[in-house]
Amino acid sequence: MSGFSGFFQTHSSFLNNYDYHYSLLDKMRRTQLHRGDAEDAMLLTANCGLAHNHFSKNRFDKTVFLPLTRKLYGKNYHIVFAGELYNTNELAKELNTFTFETNTDEEAILYGFLHYGTEFFKRLDGVFSFALLDEDSQRLYLVRDSFGCKPLFYAYLDETLIFATELKAILTHPYVKPVLSKSGLNEIFSLGPARSLGNGVFENVHEVKPGEWVCASPYGLYKEIYWRMKAKPHEDSYEETISKTTEMVTKAVHKQSTHSDSIGALLSGGIDSSVVTAVGSKFIRTRGENFKTFSFDYTDNKQFFQSNSFQPSLDRPYVDIMVKALDTDHVYLECTQETLFEGLKASVLAHDLPAMADVDSSLLYFCKQVKKEADVVLTGECADEVFGGYPWFHRENLLKLDTFPWTSTLTPRTNLLKNDFIDALNMKDYVQNAYHKTLQAIDYLPSENDDSKAKRRNGYLSLYWFMVTLLNRMERCSAQADLTARVPFADRTLAEYIYNAPWDMKLRGGVVKNLLREGFRGIVPDEVLFRKKSPYPKTYHPAYEELLQNSLREIITDPSSPLHNFVEKDAVLSFIDAKKDLGTPWYGQLMAGPQMMAYLIQIDFWINEYNIKLSL
Repeated sequence: MSGFSGFFQTHSSFLNNYDYHYSLLDKMRRTQLHRGDAEDAMLLTANCGLAHNHFSKNRFDKTVFLPLTRKLYGKNYHIVFAGELYNTNELAKELNTFTFETNTDEEAILYGFLHYGTEFFKRLDGVFSFALLDEDSQRLYLVRDSFGCKPLFYAYLDETLIFATELKAILTHPYVKPVLSKSGLNEIFSLGPARSLGNGVFENVHEVKPGEWVCASPYGLYKEIYWRMKAKPHEDSYEETISKTTEMVTKAVHKQSTHSDSIGALLSGGIDSSVVTAVGSKFIRTRGENFKTFSFDYTDNKQFFQSNSFQPSLDRPYVDIMVKALDTDHVYLECTQETLFEGLKASVLAHDLPAMADVDSSLLYFCKQVKKEADVVLTGECADEVFGGYPWFHRENLLKLDTFPWTSTLTPRTNLLKNDFIDALNMKDYVQNAYHKTLQAIDYLPSENDDSKAKRRNGYLSLYWFMVTLLNRMERCSAQADLTARVPFADRTLAEYIYNAPWDMKLRGGVVKNLLREGFRGIVPDEVLFRKKSPYPKTYHPAYEELLQNSLREIITDPSSPLHNFVEKDAVLSFIDAKKDLGTPWYGQLMAGPQMMAYLIQIDFWINEYNIKLSL
């Protein structure tokens, strides 16, 4: 696990304030110690500070503590990097005119940039964010991977670029204040737990978008999208497409399993994690290593589980089938209701924002348990977005919506809010503007009919909104636990290929995620391969709901709670006492009645903990 932070002055020098800026840089670094505590991992130049957070034990033979520095062609270059590249060796062979002193991702990026310029960024295969300083030319580049698997936030104030992998480091800088304007409030109340691409929620704070680079120089700030998903003709036959799907998924799992010690997989018993586990376990065993798997559930959940259209079955029977079929070294993990509830605050601290309520806090707890047994885990995350597994890819009523299909109505949110607050935010228009702005980036093939266009639209929205939210969740939770969680399905080559495969192939015979299922016949048992989708588990235990009710009631009856700025007290009290709808979500497939209570609890804690000021 790794991270970084820093600042870059575009028009003046730090030399006369060295001690102050060194202390400030160290303060920013220390906010991210969970990402690494390498000593002396800081560098100050005349107008830039770079700090690196590293746990070298997770980089294996790629240890770099200080920001990597090289003097080439008479100029000085520095880089700080978070994440992993999967094609470093290939890039190093191609860049053989340079003398490599290490085998690190950082050095490959520096030399590639020097040789090809910013065009080189699209050739990077991996999950990453980095800051690259061209010291003599006074240019600093911030770059993020194609799907935003690794975070990178920034603020540009008073000719100073402030940047970090986490918001908490940004907020440490005295130029950045924890202020929420109408835009930030809309991100939390209208769109949350999703966020608009590039929006850092706090006033003047932004996030480098997936597939984007940002350059700061004496000429100001410049941004460019170096890669995004585009429509292309698909020329392979159905049989060829299935074969290539199998090949691409297998290759993605293999390259993300290389050079990893103590590796395992998160196994839910669903098709996605089961495919990754089946491929990963076979690959790891060829190296003579054990393969560990981990499944999650909640104490007494079997007793209280309520089957519904969004979550039709429990995971345990299907996990057992996979463990028996693959003979993995399996660990069954459980979370109590009290632990789940207590983790809501820790989840906010991991994100520096309200998150996916207990859907998030549970993953944070489980990641910490998994870390006791493994350093790296493969996950099935992103398969639904890539292969079209969600209801909004095949249900006609969801395909016809003129809004984000995972939040088909704002009513569950607005029912609890004050009318003047709703009016001040203009919530409906904010959501619609965010939605239609995304639509402008989608291109279509001339041959596509209305149905195909609707599916492509929801596919693009899922990749750049819903998947990004889930990637944020996985990244923050695993980072807090010093666990490296890898996502083979977020492979750009695979995702681009499937994105452009005809929907007749992806939904052939009405079978959801048909290409993935057909591609792994005989590799994953049929009982699991053709299991009806059931998402990440959540608790149905009444004790958890009672903990939420008691906590939210205490908050809303406290006159000093910041929630009183937004919600109607009586409406919230009525909601607390009402029977909760456990099946119909207000976000995605999991966030229903109890999660609304948990989300409000997180908002209250967040505003108090971060001393947030409102600017309406």
